[in-house]
Amino acid sequence: MAAHPHPIDEHVGRRLRLRRTLIGMSQEELGKQLGLTFQQIQKYEKGANRISASRLVEIGRVLGVTPVFFFEDAEGLELESDASEAETPGAAEGLQLNRAFNQIKDRQVRRAVIEFVRSIADTQSMPDVAERQARR
Repeated sequence: MAAHPHPIDEHVGRRLRLRRTLIGMSQEELGKQLGLTFQQIQKYEKGANRISASRLVEIGRVLGVTPVFFFEDAEGLELESDASEAETPGAAEGLQLNRAFNQIKDRQVRRAVIEFVRSIADTQSMPDVAERQARR
């Protein structure tokens, strides 16, 4: 029986899948641009196959990110490998929000949306303020 993938490999794979889907690219298209099969991309995304440093640079180039992108938010991972398959809470909604946001062409509208979302997040993180506003 094969060992469970390392949590870092799984994290890098999740970040790969996140970025690929965010820009609307299929596994097949990414594989084609890298000279790989879509099955290999699937294995990368699941963390089943590790991605070499040089391949990570190539993938980043195709997806329009630096290799650092794939390691963002990895510092809190359990390195003993009990990593679950569950996505980060809100990841699906964040992906939907990002896709919709990327369709907004007007820069002022994008800024207004960012400020709106930030203001909601701020009130959510400060319960006293949210309660006071709700009572008004």
